[in-house]
Amino acid sequence: MQDAFNHHSRRGFIALGAAFGLQAAAAGAQTPSGLTPVRVSSAADEDILGTVWGSQHGIFQKYGLDIDLRTANSGAAVAAAVVGGSIDIGKSSLFSLIAAHEKGIPIQLIAAAGVYSSTASTVDLLVKTGSPIRTAHDMNGKTVSVQALEDQFAVSVRAWVDQRGGDSTTLKFLEIPASAATAAIDDGRVDAAAFTNPSLSVALAGGKVQSIGHPFDGIGRFFIQSAYFTTSSYIAANRATVDKFVRAINESGAYVDSHQAQTADALSAFSKIPLDVIQHMTRTQLNTKLDPRNVQPVIDAAFKYKAITKNFDAKEMIAS
Repeated sequence: MQDAFNHHSRRGFIALGAAFGLQAAAAGAQTPSGLTPVRVSSAADEDILGTVWGSQHGIFQKYGLDIDLRTANSGAAVAAAVVGGSIDIGKSSLFSLIAAHEKGIPIQLIAAAGVYSSTASTVDLLVKTGSPIRTAHDMNGKTVSVQALEDQFAVSVRAWVDQRGGDSTTLKFLEIPASAATAAIDDGRVDAAAFTNPSLSVALAGGKVQSIGHPFDGIGRFFIQSAYFTTSSYIAANRATVDKFVRAINESGAYVDSHQAQTADALSAFSKIPLDVIQHMTRTQLNTKLDPRNVQPVIDAAFKYKAITKNFDAKEMIAS
């Protein structure tokens, strides 16, 4: 769910959205079926399953919506398309959306997508099997693989180490794709790496690495890690549609959370994650209220570890 959002300027970001080349649908327009069309975009990851399931099984249609779901390579591309008007509602990592808010990108959160819970962690800090590194204090002076130097993984590892007796200022970080991180640990280029599913489950199954903790616990024991969002102007012109979308995604997410076995095939088909991996990995919780108290810990951690330059109230980026 992490992406390179932090590296886009506001001007370049909006230009990227315009490059999608599609015109925004008129407010209130309907399809021949009488349903209101809503263009939704996300990277092909687990957090979008509520939309996938709801579209395939009539939940959105029940609320009068016709969902056109399009995949993108990153959350940055999704947000650019939303701002550019070629997509109505996007889904991206909360960390990326916080960075966008700081840059003045006019987006508003409308619903939670994925939730991190320490009781069912989907993110681990892995070291080589048999490594003497066992605790946060043992991490002092070590090199850690992350997907981007200022991403949520890097911030959470720093916080986790500091909270458990280590010193995050001694850590070194390298940008390495998740697909190459296990090999980097195995050949000694890095001492540890932060993994999330499905890469986490695949790495642990290979037996070359072991977990020493859940770094997202450094941010909090429960928080929203991804969210649905749109622009203020879209909300103003399509309030009823947004309200229907929120009700539908909450209903669909609740169903997926309580029927993980039944929804595994749909997740595999959409995300291309092998079904056997999905069946053995901890699944992300999808359904929770968009409560600013579950957004604020991510903002606070991003500011404390200098991923953003100023702190702010989570209510600023949540649609009222």
